[in-house]
Amino acid sequence: MPTSSSVAFVGLHYWAGSGREFQAVARLLAPAYSLLAPDLAGFGDAPPPEVSSYTVDAYANQVAQFIEENQLTQYVLVGHSMGGKIALALASRQPAGLLGVALLSPSPPTPEPMTDEDRMSSLKAYGKPTEAEKNLRTITVRPLSAADQQQIVQDNLQSARLAYDAWLLHGSREDISARMCNMEVPCTILAGDQDAVMSPSVHGLETLPLLPEGTPLEIISGAGHLLPYEAPEEVAQLLRDFARKIRPE
Repeated sequence: MPTSSSVAFVGLHYWAGSGREFQAVARLLAPAYSLLAPDLAGFGDAPPPEVSSYTVDAYANQVAQFIEENQLTQYVLVGHSMGGKIALALASRQPAGLLGVALLSPSPPTPEPMTDEDRMSSLKAYGKPTEAEKNLRTITVRPLSAADQQQIVQDNLQSARLAYDAWLLHGSREDISARMCNMEVPCTILAGDQDAVMSPSVHGLETLPLLPEGTPLEIISGAGHLLPYEAPEEVAQLLRDFARKIRPE
């Protein structure tokens, strides 16, 4: 449990993933910093909520409750992909204790750029091991250990159908851009230059202009979409640097 004077990171995972994606990053940050990563409702080991609870704001409510339960008084939200939009939604509420937001290949505040063909293909892929393995090959570039590959596929297949579909049909299409004027904490964005899901240009066009002036967009060469798995060292270093910048020791 982090002390009241320490900065904690709260990791929000990608769609069809789980909080386990942050395990390597958490190990690299310890013992200087703690990183807590809950499974968002309908993913990982989290129980699926009611049908009406799969909205960006419902997820933001879950994260706010998680922060309260863990008595975090100074924290940074680390939002990856789907978790990025959720982090921005929560940050726009200006919650107590929030020091900053670090975005990893985030879903933008605007509707996510996804073709109808890709959306339908993903919907049809639910629960199919061969499709989960194919998706893994599509969204990653750097070599991964067998254990990480197995975890990514397992998380995909473990996703609750309602949560899986709700993000594709609704959550990814939500537009929370009007709230970004309420962002008052420092932000940073990290992306892979080989990301086949969310190219760096998407962040530059859809997300960066809505964040506080001076927000950096850093690019990792040779990395795909799953940065916490593909580039844990770079992610951990970014978070260390970000924490020191917003709260010098």
